[in-house]
Amino acid sequence: MFLKEPSHILILLIVVLVLFGAKRLPDSARSLGRSMRIFKSEMKEMTTDEKKTEDDSKPEK
Repeated sequence: MFLKEPSHILILLIVVLVLFGAKRLPDSARSLGRSMRIFKSEMKEMTTDEKKTEDDSKPEK
């Protein structure tokens, strides 16, 4: 496994900071958060749509 020790996580964070810079990291995190929020809402909408279609397709007695 790659991230077994806390020092591995620290090294990874330092590499990310060097690659992207301190100014771009907050913007990148904000964009990632927005994308995740949109993804979650779309997944929730898909599951509610599936439930609606299942309820509509059930035969009534």
